[in-house]
Amino acid sequence: MLINMKPDATQKEITHVIERIKECGYQAHTIQGNERTVIGAVGLNGRGAELEALQAAPGVETVVPITHPFKLVSRQLRPRGTVIDVGKVRLGGGDPVVIAGPCSVESREQLLETARAVKAAGANMLRGGAYKPRTSPYDFQGLGIEALEFLKKARAETGLPVVTEVMSETDVDVVAEYADVLQVGARNMQNFSLLRILAQVPRPILLKRRPSATVKEWLLAAEYLLSGGNERVVLCERGIKTFETETRNTLDLSAIALVKELSHLPVLADPSHGTGRRSLVPAMSKAALSAGADGLIIEVHPCPERALSDGPQSLDLPSFAGLMRELRLLPIATPVGEAA
Repeated sequence: MLINMKPDATQKEITHVIERIKECGYQAHTIQGNERTVIGAVGLNGRGAELEALQAAPGVETVVPITHPFKLVSRQLRPRGTVIDVGKVRLGGGDPVVIAGPCSVESREQLLETARAVKAAGANMLRGGAYKPRTSPYDFQGLGIEALEFLKKARAETGLPVVTEVMSETDVDVVAEYADVLQVGARNMQNFSLLRILAQVPRPILLKRRPSATVKEWLLAAEYLLSGGNERVVLCERGIKTFETETRNTLDLSAIALVKELSHLPVLADPSHGTGRRSLVPAMSKAALSAGADGLIIEVHPCPERALSDGPQSLDLPSFAGLMRELRLLPIATPVGEAA
């Protein structure tokens, strides 16, 4: 339920409504606007009829049901988009954010070369995998703690905030120590035990969509994070499985526009995983921003042919710099970072 308070509602009346919501067995989420206060009542097994009766409480203007199963994520609860600050970077702040870097951190030299280049090209944040979920047990699995140390060094030198994936509940604390944003990969989107732990971590969470997940399932996964106490959640569309075989996945541009309509959370697009083909990354980057994405996460490698993972979809350094120049010419917005 949404309880819309009157513009002249007093703090005493607002406090009374919050207390009644809790008495009815719900959580109260207060949103203080410029003109009025809105209070969301969220939870299970509460006394809904008593909530509806709050229509008669002093200071209450209307009581409106939240129609979606994802309550806290819904734009019904927060009509204005959420902005998440990561250092000086603003996700959802209006200007597209570009996160770039290698799929896997392979060495100190490889990461620093990439970090310097993407910073010079105008990227806002650095991505790099320390722990890699791979389909085959024989593929490169990442350098673990050593990679996190390299990411820390790259951040110190370039000033770029770090995004890296957390795969396991046991790795949450150590990854949170090094990373500015913790990524939940597509395979873990519905790892609810992991999501419950991440809901308690004081770091923003980048939640990727599972290849077979519906938009509703994706947003309900985000609901786990918000309902657990972490409201700093960024969504990422990274392609879904279809009958198409020429691309690795099908980047779902309609989902970007739909999620912006349904939810207040920032939404990024991953054209690298979304296509699996470096030749398609520039076009799909522009298309995603045109569809309303708040930013991009792009795989970049100094020498893609030597990459230990995802070489075919990684841009080399000159190609990434060229893409950033093209993005600045788009009429929709300008990426925050400017080329050095």
